[in-house]
Amino acid sequence: MAHRASPATPRAPIPDTRLDPITLGDVLRVASASDYNRWEDQIRRTGGCSDPIHLTGWVLHKDKTTGETLHHYSTENEPGGRLRLACGNRRVSRCPSCAWTYAGDTYHLIRVGLAGDDRRDVPATVRDHPRVFATLTAPSFGPVHNRPDHGACRCGTRHAPDAPELGSALDPATYDYVGAVLFNNHAGQLWQRFTTRLRRELAARAGLPRRELAEHLRVSYGKVAEFQKRGALHFHAVIRLDGPDGPGTLPPAWATVGLLTDAIHAAAAHSYTSVSVPAAVDQPARTFRWGKQLDVRPVKAFGDGSDITEQAVASYVAKYATKAAENTGTLDRRIGELSELDRHQVPDHTRRLIEACKNLDPLYPDRRLWAWAHMLGFRGHFSSKSRSYSTTLGALRQERADYRAAQEASALGFDDREPDTVLVLADWQYAGHGHTPGEAALAATIARGLQTNRETAREALNGLATDEGEW
Repeated sequence: MAHRASPATPRAPIPDTRLDPITLGDVLRVASASDYNRWEDQIRRTGGCSDPIHLTGWVLHKDKTTGETLHHYSTENEPGGRLRLACGNRRVSRCPSCAWTYAGDTYHLIRVGLAGDDRRDVPATVRDHPRVFATLTAPSFGPVHNRPDHGACRCGTRHAPDAPELGSALDPATYDYVGAVLFNNHAGQLWQRFTTRLRRELAARAGLPRRELAEHLRVSYGKVAEFQKRGALHFHAVIRLDGPDGPGTLPPAWATVGLLTDAIHAAAAHSYTSVSVPAAVDQPARTFRWGKQLDVRPVKAFGDGSDITEQAVASYVAKYATKAAENTGTLDRRIGELSELDRHQVPDHTRRLIEACKNLDPLYPDRRLWAWAHMLGFRGHFSSKSRSYSTTLGALRQERADYRAAQEASALGFDDREPDTVLVLADWQYAGHGHTPGEAALAATIARGLQTNRETAREALNGLATDEGEW
Protein backbone atom coordinates (compact mmCIF):
# COMPACT_ATOMS: atom_id res chain seq x y z
CA MET A 1 0.00 0.00 0.00
CA ALA A 2 1.28 3.41 -0.91
CA HIS A 3 2.08 6.02 1.67
CA ARG A 4 3.89 9.29 1.64
CA ALA A 5 7.47 9.47 2.77
CA SER A 6 7.81 10.49 6.40
CA PRO A 7 9.80 13.56 7.42
CA ALA A 8 13.21 12.88 8.83
CA THR A 9 12.41 14.02 12.36
CA PRO A 10 9.57 12.28 14.26
CA ARG A 11 7.05 14.71 15.74
CA ALA A 12 5.15 12.91 18.47
CA PRO A 13 2.40 14.47 20.56
CA ILE A 14 3.67 15.87 23.85
CA PRO A 15 3.22 13.10 26.46
CA ASP A 16 0.97 13.72 29.42
CA THR A 17 3.22 14.17 32.46
CA ARG A 18 0.45 12.77 34.66
CA LEU A 19 0.96 9.31 33.15
CA ASP A 20 2.37 6.61 35.40
CA PRO A 21 6.12 5.99 35.00
CA ILE A 22 5.71 2.73 33.07
CA THR A 23 3.31 4.27 30.54
CA LEU A 24 5.38 7.45 30.24
CA GLY A 25 8.51 5.39 29.59
CA ASP A 26 6.70 3.45 26.88
CA VAL A 27 5.47 6.72 25.32
CA LEU A 28 9.07 7.90 25.06
CA ARG A 29 10.14 4.56 23.58
CA VAL A 30 7.49 4.69 20.87
CA ALA A 31 7.96 8.40 20.12
CA SER A 32 11.74 8.09 19.76
CA ALA A 33 11.64 5.05 17.46
CA SER A 34 12.96 5.55 13.93
CA ASP A 35 9.67 4.34 12.44
CA TYR A 36 7.44 6.49 14.67
CA ASN A 37 6.14 8.62 11.80
CA ARG A 38 4.91 5.57 9.92
CA TRP A 39 3.30 4.21 13.09
CA GLU A 40 1.55 7.57 13.60
CA ASP A 41 0.41 7.51 9.97
CA GLN A 42 -1.16 4.09 10.52
CA ILE A 43 -2.93 5.27 13.68
CA ARG A 44 -4.22 8.38 11.94
CA ARG A 45 -5.59 6.21 9.16
CA THR A 46 -7.56 4.27 11.78
CA GLY A 47 -8.90 7.54 13.19
CA GLY A 48 -7.01 7.00 16.44
CA CYS A 49 -8.63 3.60 17.06
CA SER A 50 -8.34 2.40 20.67
CA ASP A 51 -7.99 -1.28 19.78
CA PRO A 52 -6.67 -1.66 16.21
CA ILE A 53 -6.54 -5.01 14.43
CA HIS A 54 -3.00 -6.12 13.49
CA LEU A 55 -2.39 -7.89 10.18
CA THR A 56 0.70 -9.33 8.55
CA GLY A 57 0.95 -10.17 4.86
CA TRP A 58 1.31 -8.72 1.41
CA VAL A 59 -0.59 -7.52 -1.65
CA LEU A 60 0.56 -7.68 -5.27
CA HIS A 61 -0.83 -5.76 -8.28
CA LYS A 62 -0.06 -7.23 -11.72
CA ASP A 63 -1.04 -6.35 -15.28
CA LYS A 64 -3.37 -9.12 -16.45
CA THR A 65 -2.16 -8.91 -20.03
CA THR A 66 1.60 -8.64 -19.66
CA GLY A 67 2.10 -10.13 -16.21
CA GLU A 68 4.10 -7.05 -15.23
CA THR A 69 4.26 -6.36 -11.51
CA LEU A 70 2.75 -2.92 -11.01
CA HIS A 71 3.07 -2.67 -7.25
CA HIS A 72 4.06 -4.83 -4.32
CA TYR A 73 3.36 -4.10 -0.66
CA SER A 74 4.44 -6.11 2.38
CA THR A 75 4.11 -5.50 6.09
CA GLU A 76 7.74 -6.53 6.58
CA ASN A 77 8.85 -2.89 6.62
CA GLU A 78 5.99 -1.63 8.80
CA PRO A 79 6.43 -0.81 12.52
CA GLY A 80 6.54 -4.15 14.29
CA GLY A 81 6.03 -5.84 10.91
CA ARG A 82 2.31 -5.17 11.13
CA LEU A 83 -0.44 -3.16 9.45
CA ARG A 84 -3.02 -1.69 11.83
CA LEU A 85 -6.68 -1.39 10.88
CA ALA A 86 -9.60 0.16 12.78
CA CYS A 87 -11.51 -2.25 15.02
CA GLY A 88 -14.92 -0.97 13.87
CA ASN A 89 -16.53 -1.32 17.32
CA ARG A 90 -19.75 0.72 17.57
CA ARG A 91 -19.58 1.20 21.36
CA VAL A 92 -18.22 4.56 22.45
CA SER A 93 -17.12 2.96 25.71
CA ARG A 94 -14.80 0.62 23.79
CA CYS A 95 -13.51 2.81 20.96
CA PRO A 96 -14.62 6.46 20.73
CA SER A 97 -13.05 6.86 17.29
CA CYS A 98 -14.79 3.92 15.60
CA ALA A 99 -18.00 4.77 17.44
CA TRP A 100 -17.81 8.28 15.95
CA THR A 101 -17.66 6.75 12.47
CA TYR A 102 -20.55 4.41 13.26
CA ALA A 103 -22.62 7.29 14.64
CA GLY A 104 -21.90 9.31 11.51
CA ASP A 105 -23.09 6.44 9.32
CA THR A 106 -26.23 6.07 11.43
CA TYR A 107 -26.87 9.81 11.19
CA HIS A 108 -26.71 9.68 7.40
CA LEU A 109 -28.88 6.56 7.28
CA ILE A 110 -31.62 8.23 9.32
CA ARG A 111 -31.19 11.59 7.59
CA VAL A 112 -31.52 10.07 4.12
CA GLY A 113 -34.83 8.52 5.19
CA LEU A 114 -36.05 11.95 6.26
CA ALA A 115 -34.61 14.31 3.66
CA GLY A 116 -33.83 11.99 0.75
CA ASP A 117 -30.70 11.53 -1.35
CA ASP A 118 -30.91 10.73 -5.05
CA ARG A 119 -27.50 9.03 -4.92
CA ARG A 120 -28.97 6.51 -2.51
CA ASP A 121 -32.29 5.97 -4.31
CA VAL A 122 -34.37 7.96 -1.82
CA PRO A 123 -35.84 11.08 -3.49
CA ALA A 124 -36.16 14.40 -1.68
CA THR A 125 -39.95 14.08 -1.99
CA VAL A 126 -39.93 11.91 1.17
CA ARG A 127 -40.04 15.24 2.99
CA ASP A 128 -43.65 15.47 1.85
CA HIS A 129 -44.54 12.07 3.33
CA PRO A 130 -46.17 11.77 6.76
CA ARG A 131 -43.40 11.00 9.26
CA VAL A 132 -43.22 11.07 13.03
CA PHE A 133 -40.69 10.49 15.77
CA ALA A 134 -42.14 8.03 18.27
CA THR A 135 -40.83 6.86 21.64
CA LEU A 136 -42.23 3.62 23.10
CA THR A 137 -41.30 2.98 26.70
CA ALA A 138 -41.16 0.06 29.11
CA PRO A 139 -43.88 -0.39 31.75
CA SER A 140 -43.22 0.28 35.42
CA PHE A 141 -41.56 -2.41 37.52
CA GLY A 142 -41.69 -0.35 40.68
CA PRO A 143 -41.04 3.24 41.78
CA VAL A 144 -37.49 4.57 41.31
CA HIS A 145 -35.60 7.70 42.33
CA ASN A 146 -36.19 10.38 39.69
CA ARG A 147 -36.28 14.09 38.97
CA PRO A 148 -39.89 15.05 38.14
CA ASP A 149 -40.55 18.28 36.28
CA HIS A 150 -42.32 19.65 39.32
CA GLY A 151 -41.71 18.85 42.95
CA ALA A 152 -39.41 16.35 44.58
CA CYS A 153 -38.82 12.64 44.15
CA ARG A 154 -41.11 10.26 46.02
CA CYS A 155 -38.34 9.88 48.57
CA GLY A 156 -38.77 13.58 49.37
CA THR A 157 -35.44 14.65 47.89
CA ARG A 158 -34.75 16.99 44.98
CA HIS A 159 -31.99 14.97 43.35
CA ALA A 160 -29.12 16.59 41.53
CA PRO A 161 -28.92 15.77 37.79
CA ASP A 162 -25.90 13.51 38.38
CA ALA A 163 -27.09 11.91 41.62
CA PRO A 164 -25.93 8.27 41.65
CA GLU A 165 -29.23 7.03 43.10
CA LEU A 166 -31.28 8.19 40.10
CA GLY A 167 -33.00 5.25 38.42
CA SER A 168 -32.51 2.91 41.37
CA ALA A 169 -35.47 1.34 43.16
CA LEU A 170 -37.05 3.17 46.08
CA ASP A 171 -37.68 -0.23 47.66
CA PRO A 172 -35.43 -2.97 46.22
CA ALA A 173 -37.36 -5.62 48.16
CA THR A 174 -40.53 -4.99 46.13
CA TYR A 175 -39.04 -3.93 42.78
CA ASP A 176 -39.75 -6.44 39.98
CA TYR A 177 -36.19 -7.14 38.80
CA VAL A 178 -37.30 -10.39 37.15
CA GLY A 179 -39.98 -8.60 35.15
CA ALA A 180 -37.52 -5.89 34.09
CA VAL A 181 -34.96 -8.28 32.57
CA LEU A 182 -37.64 -10.46 30.97
CA PHE A 183 -39.15 -7.37 29.36
CA ASN A 184 -35.75 -6.35 27.98
CA ASN A 185 -35.25 -9.87 26.71
CA HIS A 186 -38.55 -9.84 24.80
CA ALA A 187 -38.52 -6.19 23.67
CA GLY A 188 -37.58 -7.11 20.10
CA GLN A 189 -40.61 -9.38 19.77
CA LEU A 190 -42.82 -6.68 21.24
CA TRP A 191 -41.59 -4.26 18.56
CA GLN A 192 -42.45 -6.79 15.85
CA ARG A 193 -45.95 -7.15 17.27
CA PHE A 194 -46.30 -3.37 17.30
CA THR A 195 -45.34 -2.95 13.63
CA THR A 196 -47.74 -5.72 12.61
CA ARG A 197 -50.59 -4.16 14.55
CA LEU A 198 -49.76 -0.69 13.20
CA ARG A 199 -50.44 -1.87 9.66
CA ARG A 200 -53.79 -3.28 10.76
CA GLU A 201 -54.71 -0.02 12.45
CA LEU A 202 -53.78 1.97 9.33
CA ALA A 203 -55.86 -0.34 7.15
CA ALA A 204 -58.85 -0.04 9.50
CA ARG A 205 -58.70 3.75 9.39
CA ALA A 206 -58.57 3.68 5.60
CA GLY A 207 -61.50 1.28 5.40
CA LEU A 208 -59.32 -1.37 3.74
CA PRO A 209 -58.83 -5.07 4.42
CA ARG A 210 -55.39 -5.65 5.94
CA ARG A 211 -54.24 -7.71 2.94
CA GLU A 212 -54.97 -4.79 0.57
CA LEU A 213 -53.02 -2.15 2.51
CA ALA A 214 -49.80 -2.89 0.58
CA GLU A 215 -51.54 -1.88 -2.65
CA HIS A 216 -51.95 1.64 -1.28
CA LEU A 217 -49.37 2.18 1.40
CA ARG A 218 -46.05 1.05 2.83
CA VAL A 219 -44.81 1.64 6.38
CA SER A 220 -41.08 2.41 6.69
CA TYR A 221 -39.10 2.99 9.86
CA GLY A 222 -35.67 3.34 11.42
CA LYS A 223 -35.28 2.79 15.17
CA VAL A 224 -32.76 2.70 17.98
CA ALA A 225 -32.91 1.25 21.49
CA GLU A 226 -32.02 3.27 24.58
CA PHE A 227 -31.57 2.11 28.16
CA GLN A 228 -33.20 4.28 30.75
CA LYS A 229 -31.28 4.87 33.96
CA ARG A 230 -33.49 2.28 35.69
CA GLY A 231 -32.21 -0.37 33.28
CA ALA A 232 -35.37 -0.71 31.18
CA LEU A 233 -35.39 -0.40 27.40
CA HIS A 234 -37.35 1.97 25.28
CA PHE A 235 -37.31 2.49 21.52
CA HIS A 236 -37.03 5.70 19.51
CA ALA A 237 -38.35 5.32 15.97
CA VAL A 238 -38.77 7.41 12.85
CA ILE A 239 -41.93 6.09 11.21
CA ARG A 240 -42.79 7.18 7.66
CA LEU A 241 -45.66 6.41 5.30
CA ASP A 242 -44.79 5.79 1.63
CA GLY A 243 -46.73 4.92 -1.49
CA PRO A 244 -47.07 1.25 -2.51
CA ASP A 245 -43.71 1.23 -4.34
CA GLY A 246 -41.68 2.71 -1.52
CA PRO A 247 -40.11 6.14 -0.94
CA GLY A 248 -40.31 7.11 -4.61
CA THR A 249 -44.11 7.16 -4.53
CA LEU A 250 -46.43 9.41 -2.56
CA PRO A 251 -48.84 7.82 -0.09
CA PRO A 252 -52.57 8.32 -0.66
CA ALA A 253 -54.14 11.62 0.42
CA TRP A 254 -55.89 10.02 3.39
CA ALA A 255 -52.51 8.98 4.87
CA THR A 256 -51.86 12.02 7.05
CA VAL A 257 -49.63 12.68 10.06
CA GLY A 258 -52.76 12.78 12.23
CA LEU A 259 -53.92 9.39 10.99
CA LEU A 260 -50.46 7.90 11.52
CA THR A 261 -50.24 9.33 15.04
CA ASP A 262 -53.67 7.96 15.94
CA ALA A 263 -52.78 4.53 14.51
CA ILE A 264 -49.53 4.40 16.52
CA HIS A 265 -51.36 5.14 19.76
CA ALA A 266 -53.96 2.48 18.99
CA ALA A 267 -51.37 -0.12 17.97
CA ALA A 268 -49.24 0.42 21.07
CA ALA A 269 -52.26 0.03 23.37
CA HIS A 270 -53.90 -2.91 21.60
CA SER A 271 -54.05 -6.27 23.38
CA TYR A 272 -52.42 -7.94 20.35
CA THR A 273 -49.31 -5.86 20.95
CA SER A 274 -48.07 -7.98 23.81
CA VAL A 275 -45.67 -10.84 24.48
CA SER A 276 -46.52 -13.74 26.77
CA VAL A 277 -43.84 -15.46 28.83
CA PRO A 278 -44.79 -18.92 30.16
CA ALA A 279 -44.60 -19.82 33.82
CA ALA A 280 -41.44 -21.45 35.15
CA VAL A 281 -40.30 -22.81 38.50
CA ASP A 282 -41.27 -20.21 41.12
CA GLN A 283 -42.13 -17.78 38.33
CA PRO A 284 -45.67 -16.90 37.20
CA ALA A 285 -46.70 -16.50 33.58
CA ARG A 286 -46.30 -12.91 32.43
CA THR A 287 -47.64 -10.71 29.65
CA PHE A 288 -45.62 -7.67 28.62
CA ARG A 289 -46.94 -4.54 26.92
CA TRP A 290 -45.56 -1.09 26.26
CA GLY A 291 -45.60 1.43 29.06
CA LYS A 292 -48.20 4.17 29.35
CA GLN A 293 -45.71 6.87 28.36
CA LEU A 294 -45.92 7.09 24.57
CA ASP A 295 -44.63 10.15 22.76
CA VAL A 296 -45.39 10.76 19.06
CA ARG A 297 -44.34 13.99 17.36
CA PRO A 298 -44.31 15.05 13.70
CA VAL A 299 -40.88 15.57 12.16
CA LYS A 300 -40.43 19.01 10.62
CA ALA A 301 -38.37 19.51 7.48
CA PHE A 302 -37.10 22.92 8.55
CA GLY A 303 -36.86 24.87 11.77
CA ASP A 304 -40.17 26.33 12.89
CA GLY A 305 -39.47 26.65 16.59
CA SER A 306 -39.86 22.88 17.01
CA ASP A 307 -36.98 20.78 18.27
CA ILE A 308 -38.19 17.77 16.26
CA THR A 309 -36.40 18.58 13.01
CA GLU A 310 -34.74 16.20 10.57
CA GLN A 311 -31.31 17.11 11.87
CA ALA A 312 -32.30 16.79 15.51
CA VAL A 313 -33.88 13.39 15.03
CA ALA A 314 -30.95 12.01 13.03
CA SER A 315 -28.45 13.30 15.61
CA TYR A 316 -30.48 11.89 18.49
CA VAL A 317 -30.70 8.42 16.94
CA ALA A 318 -27.01 8.47 16.00
CA LYS A 319 -26.02 9.31 19.57
CA TYR A 320 -27.77 6.30 21.04
CA ALA A 321 -26.61 3.95 18.29
CA THR A 322 -23.12 3.96 19.88
CA LYS A 323 -24.28 3.27 23.42
CA ALA A 324 -25.62 0.24 25.24
CA ALA A 325 -26.45 -0.25 28.92
CA GLU A 326 -23.29 1.41 30.29
CA ASN A 327 -25.24 4.37 31.68
CA THR A 328 -26.73 1.99 34.26
CA GLY A 329 -23.29 1.01 35.52
CA THR A 330 -23.11 -2.42 33.89
CA LEU A 331 -20.11 -3.73 31.96
CA ASP A 332 -19.68 -3.25 28.21
CA ARG A 333 -18.78 -6.89 27.64
CA ARG A 334 -20.04 -10.31 28.62
CA ILE A 335 -19.75 -11.24 32.28
CA GLY A 336 -17.91 -14.40 33.25
CA GLU A 337 -18.55 -14.49 36.99
CA LEU A 338 -20.62 -12.41 39.37
CA SER A 339 -17.41 -11.59 41.25
CA GLU A 340 -16.55 -9.24 38.37
CA LEU A 341 -19.31 -6.92 39.57
CA ASP A 342 -17.39 -6.28 42.80
CA ARG A 343 -14.16 -5.48 40.98
CA HIS A 344 -15.92 -2.98 38.73
CA GLN A 345 -18.10 -1.50 41.51
CA VAL A 346 -21.38 -2.13 39.68
CA PRO A 347 -24.25 -0.27 41.43
CA ASP A 348 -26.62 -2.32 43.57
CA HIS A 349 -29.67 -1.75 41.34
CA THR A 350 -27.82 -2.89 38.23
CA ARG A 351 -26.27 -5.80 40.13
CA ARG A 352 -29.74 -7.06 41.06
CA LEU A 353 -30.79 -6.95 37.39
CA ILE A 354 -27.68 -8.93 36.41
CA GLU A 355 -28.26 -11.43 39.22
CA ALA A 356 -31.83 -11.85 37.98
CA CYS A 357 -30.44 -12.80 34.55
CA LYS A 358 -28.17 -15.35 36.21
CA ASN A 359 -30.96 -16.89 38.28
CA LEU A 360 -33.46 -16.99 35.40
CA ASP A 361 -31.06 -18.45 32.84
CA PRO A 362 -31.72 -22.15 33.68
CA LEU A 363 -35.49 -21.50 33.80
CA TYR A 364 -35.60 -20.05 30.27
CA PRO A 365 -32.62 -21.70 28.53
CA ASP A 366 -33.68 -20.64 25.04
CA ARG A 367 -33.58 -16.95 26.06
CA ARG A 368 -29.83 -16.96 26.89
CA LEU A 369 -30.32 -14.50 29.74
CA TRP A 370 -26.91 -15.03 31.34
CA ALA A 371 -25.09 -14.59 28.03
CA TRP A 372 -26.79 -11.18 27.74
CA ALA A 373 -26.65 -10.22 31.41
CA HIS A 374 -24.29 -7.32 30.60
CA MET A 375 -27.14 -5.97 28.45
CA LEU A 376 -29.60 -6.56 31.30
CA GLY A 377 -31.27 -9.30 29.25
CA PHE A 378 -31.63 -7.47 25.93
CA ARG A 379 -30.39 -9.56 23.00
CA GLY A 380 -31.61 -7.66 19.94
CA HIS A 381 -30.10 -5.15 17.54
CA PHE A 382 -29.62 -1.70 19.01
CA SER A 383 -30.45 -0.02 15.72
CA SER A 384 -32.48 -1.42 12.83
CA LYS A 385 -34.66 -0.28 9.96
CA SER A 386 -37.24 -1.55 7.53
CA ARG A 387 -35.95 -2.53 4.09
CA SER A 388 -37.18 0.51 2.16
CA TYR A 389 -36.65 3.21 4.79
CA SER A 390 -33.25 4.38 3.60
CA THR A 391 -29.82 3.25 2.48
CA THR A 392 -27.92 0.65 4.53
CA LEU A 393 -24.88 0.82 6.78
CA GLY A 394 -23.23 -1.67 4.43
CA ALA A 395 -23.76 0.63 1.46
CA LEU A 396 -22.30 3.59 3.37
CA ARG A 397 -19.24 1.56 4.34
CA GLN A 398 -18.82 0.44 0.75
CA GLU A 399 -18.89 4.06 -0.42
CA ARG A 400 -16.11 4.84 2.03
CA ALA A 401 -14.12 1.79 0.92
CA ASP A 402 -14.54 2.73 -2.76
CA TYR A 403 -13.38 6.27 -2.03
CA ARG A 404 -10.26 5.02 -0.27
CA ALA A 405 -9.62 2.51 -3.06
CA ALA A 406 -9.77 5.35 -5.59
CA GLN A 407 -7.32 7.34 -3.46
CA GLU A 408 -4.99 4.34 -3.34
CA ALA A 409 -5.23 3.79 -7.10
CA SER A 410 -4.37 7.44 -7.67
CA ALA A 411 -1.38 7.24 -5.33
CA LEU A 412 -0.15 4.12 -7.16
CA GLY A 413 -0.61 5.70 -10.60
CA PHE A 414 -3.41 3.38 -11.69
CA ASP A 415 -5.82 6.18 -12.66
CA ASP A 416 -5.49 5.51 -16.39
CA ARG A 417 -5.98 1.76 -16.08
CA GLU A 418 -9.29 -0.05 -16.26
CA PRO A 419 -9.92 -1.86 -12.96
CA ASP A 420 -10.48 -5.22 -14.67
CA THR A 421 -7.01 -5.08 -16.27
CA VAL A 422 -5.26 -5.20 -12.88
CA LEU A 423 -4.92 -8.52 -11.07
CA VAL A 424 -4.73 -8.20 -7.28
CA LEU A 425 -3.19 -11.03 -5.25
CA ALA A 426 -3.06 -10.84 -1.46
CA ASP A 427 -2.33 -12.91 1.63
CA TRP A 428 -3.25 -11.57 5.07
CA GLN A 429 -2.94 -13.12 8.51
CA TYR A 430 -4.38 -11.95 11.82
CA ALA A 431 -1.54 -11.01 14.19
CA GLY A 432 -3.32 -9.62 17.25
CA HIS A 433 -4.91 -6.36 18.32
CA GLY A 434 -4.54 -3.40 20.64
CA HIS A 435 -1.78 -1.11 21.86
CA THR A 436 1.04 -1.14 24.37
CA PRO A 437 0.45 1.35 27.24
CA GLY A 438 2.52 4.03 25.54
CA GLU A 439 0.92 3.47 22.16
CA ALA A 440 -2.52 3.73 23.79
CA ALA A 441 -1.66 7.12 25.31
CA LEU A 442 -0.31 8.45 22.02
CA ALA A 443 -3.26 7.05 20.04
CA ALA A 444 -5.68 8.77 22.44
CA THR A 445 -3.87 12.08 21.86
CA ILE A 446 -4.06 11.57 18.09
CA ALA A 447 -7.78 10.70 18.34
CA ARG A 448 -8.47 13.89 20.33
CA GLY A 449 -6.69 15.96 17.72
CA LEU A 450 -8.68 14.36 14.91
CA GLN A 451 -11.92 14.92 16.82
CA THR A 452 -11.06 18.60 17.30
CA ASN A 453 -10.40 18.94 13.57
CA ARG A 454 -13.74 17.30 12.76
CA GLU A 455 -15.63 19.60 15.11
CA THR A 456 -13.90 22.65 13.67
CA ALA A 457 -14.75 21.56 10.13
CA ARG A 458 -18.36 20.93 11.10
CA GLU A 459 -18.66 24.37 12.67
CA ALA A 460 -17.26 25.93 9.50
CA LEU A 461 -19.80 24.09 7.36
CA ASN A 462 -22.87 24.45 9.51
CA GLY A 463 -22.29 27.56 11.58
CA LEU A 464 -22.36 27.16 15.33
CA ALA A 465 -22.41 23.40 15.97
CA THR A 466 -25.11 22.06 18.25
CA ASP A 467 -26.35 18.61 19.16
CA GLU A 468 -29.13 19.16 16.66
CA GLY A 469 -26.83 20.29 13.84
CA GLU A 470 -25.61 18.42 10.79
CA TRP A 471 -23.42 15.41 11.53
